[in-house]
Parts: sequence; C-alpha cells; structure tokens
Amino acid sequence: MGKRPLHLTSRGSVPKLLFIVLLMIGPICMVALFTYREKISYFFRPLWDKPPPPFQYLPHYYAENVSIEHLCKLHGWSIRSQPRRLFDGIIFNNEVDLLEIRWRELNPYVTKFVILESNTTFTGIPKPLFFSLNRARYAFAEGKIVHGVYSGRSSSVGLDKDPFVRESEQRKAINGLLCYAGISNDDLLIMSDADEMPSRHTMRLLQWCDGVPPILHLELKNYMYSFEFPVDYSSWRASVHIYGPGTLYRHSRQTNFILSDAGWHCSFCFRHLHEIVFKMTAYSHADRVKRMEFLNPSRIQKLICRGDDLFDMLPEEYTFKELIKKMGSIPRSASAVHLPAFLIENADRFKFLLPGGCLRE
Repeated sequence: MGKRPLHLTSRGSVPKLLFIVLLMIGPICMVALFTYREKISYFFRPLWDKPPPPFQYLPHYYAENVSIEHLCKLHGWSIRSQPRRLFDGIIFNNEVDLLEIRWRELNPYVTKFVILESNTTFTGIPKPLFFSLNRARYAFAEGKIVHGVYSGRSSSVGLDKDPFVRESEQRKAINGLLCYAGISNDDLLIMSDADEMPSRHTMRLLQWCDGVPPILHLELKNYMYSFEFPVDYSSWRASVHIYGPGTLYRHSRQTNFILSDAGWHCSFCFRHLHEIVFKMTAYSHADRVKRMEFLNPSRIQKLICRGDDLFDMLPEEYTFKELIKKMGSIPRSASAVHLPAFLIENADRFKFLLPGGCLRE
C-alpha cells in the first residue's frame, strides 16, 4: 500500500485561527456583559460589598389571652398606668387596598393616622391624589385622619432629579404634618411605608410598656405580590419612636435594636395589574425597568403566578449561600395563619392577597 501524504498545519495558521475565533467571540462577550452587567454585578456582590452591622434582635413574646402586664414582664419591661398615644405616619402612593387593611389592623390603638401624598411620583411623573379620590373608603377612621398634600415638581421625563431626593423631600415634609396633628413628647410614632404593616398586638405592647428603647426597628415578614409568597424576614426599615425634640421622620437605619416578628411587609401587593405597572414607574427604584416589555401586563401576570421577579434581578444578598438559596421562584405557601384579622374577616374581598389568588384584575 502506498503511504498517505502527510498534511502539516503551518505554524503561522494557528495564531491566525485563534485570532479569528477571538474576533468572533469578543463582540459576543462584550454584548453579553453589557446586557447582563447588572446580573453579573449582583451575582458577585458578596465579593465587592459588605453587609451592614448586624441588628440586636429583641425576642418578641405574644399569645392570645395573655395579660399585657405579663407580656411587658416577659420583655423585661414594666407596665404603664395608661398607654401612650400612638401616631401612624406614612407617605402614600397608590396602595389603596393595603392602606385599608393597615388602618383596620391598627385602628383600635391609633390616636391619629397621618398621611401625606403628592401630586407627583418620586420619578417626577404627575399622579392623581389616590387617597383623596378614595377617602370615603376610610370613613371608619375619618375622625383620626390628618391628610396633607405635598406639591411636587413634575418632569416631562422624570429624570431631572434623583428619585431618592424627591423621596427624601416628602419624608421631611411629613414632620410638619405630624406637628399639625398634635404629636407630643412621649407619644409613639410609627415610621413606615403603607405596605409595611406592624401587627396590632405589637403596637399594643409598645403602648403599654415602660422600658421600651426610644427607637426600635420592626422585623417584618416579607411577602411578594400576596401573602401566598413569603420571602423571608429581611424587612427592617419600619420603626417605632418614642417622640422627642430630636425626632425626625426617616426610612433608614436609626438604631441597632429590632423587635422580632412584628408584622408584615407585602411588596407589590395590588389588586390590579395597572397598579403594579404604575408603581414600577413611580417608585425610587424605577431604574430597574430596563426594557418597556417589563411593563407588559401579560408578562407581569405570568411572573406573579410563578412567584418570579418583576425586574429579572438576582436576589440582593451578601453571601453566595443566601444568594443561591433564594435564586429562582418564590415557593408558594398555603398558609393564611397569623395575618391581619380584617384580611381574613373579608377574605372574599381580598382573594388576590391569599393563597390561590394570583390572578389579577
């Protein structure tokens, strides 16, 4: 048999081939990095970001039919001769259903409901005064309501000012409204968003006990879309203050003390799809809407029923263990236990907030 001819590859052709491959892959990698830069950044967050100092968690004791005196004692506090007055202060966007549940939950103990709304969103978009339009719905608390309107400056594109600056301006403005409402030294003040709801028994405890820290964050159970999708206990921004001369309304960390399991935080828990779309464009993190398709109602409906993220983001975590643990859809829960009483009493009205009610109007 004749020998086959031996074909040798020229040494110079290997670098040339490698160069062609790199030339093809390079632009693809650049496009991928640009398209998914935020996801990549969030995935490697444990490498470039450090968690805040840990809170000092205060155990929270409660059971039905246990006296308030005994509950105060369990917390290391003493009982007062009479409860402190309680003021609930919020800035309001469009959470009309959650506001009713919140106020029904707190109404037996609240002295004044102080609510500030603006004619513009944090992103500078003109908005209706949703509370004013729906005020009749809250007639059960009318004698306690102190309502104010903040006149914001609108923007044609909503980008001429940092949304967090607009948010800060509204939070500062509520201080004057609280004074108008008659708040005094030693009164209790709740600082939280409308969807951050302290439980009724938590506020009763803090009203009746002496020895409570003057500033106390509230650990709230975190939910997404409804109480069917519990996320974790990471919500901490809600706080309660014993009002004094230096008290200023804020939505940031103000102390290291936090009271465990003190209520609920239900994010994007709306009845209508258009309400969700509105909030996505209105709140301080509106920059997370990377593409207009994010606002498509059909897409939003599918994501809600799957328990997936509206903004296609990775979890905001400081360790790879927690990040990987929370990746993917939020597991459903069939439990509707330990929720606001008014919600359960009116389950037919609020099916969209309960297990099995993911379809929106």
